[in-house]
This record gives sequence, C-alpha cells and structure tokens, in this order.
Amino acid sequence: MGTRIGVVGIVVEKMDVVPKVNRILSAHKDSIVGRMGIPYRQRQVSVIALIVDDTTDAVGSLTGKLGALPGVSVKTALTKR
Repeated sequence: MGTRIGVVGIVVEKMDVVPKVNRILSAHKDSIVGRMGIPYRQRQVSVIALIVDDTTDAVGSLTGKLGALPGVSVKTALTKR
C-alpha cells in the first residue's frame, strides 16, 4: 500500500485534553512532515494544522485517536494517489 500526502486540521476546544493530543501526535511523529499550532486565546481554542505523509491506515489511526478525545474536532484531506 502506498503513502498519501495530506492535511489534517485539528480544533481543540477543551484545554484539559491538550496533553493527550500532544502524546498522540508524538506517537505518530513518523507520519507528520510538519506541524503548526495556534493558540487562539480570545476564542479559548487551539488550532493545529498537520502535513502528513503515510498510508491511509496510519493517518486514519492518528485521526481516529484524536477524534475520540472529548472537545477535539478533526478533518483530513489526502491526495488521491
């Protein structure tokens, strides 16, 4: 199975889960090419953008774990090939 390049957008609305988010991201560091995180204090959320390059299974594992956390929303866009 080949790898795909994509973007993962993450919005964290509950700041108490941030350590869990960081642990999951660290565990999947081999899938992540780049990461940008913006703490939007006025709205009390954090927004994270990831550039990923891995199999759909690996990206799905990452996003599934993140999306299962309370107060975390995740959306993904991947290349078709």
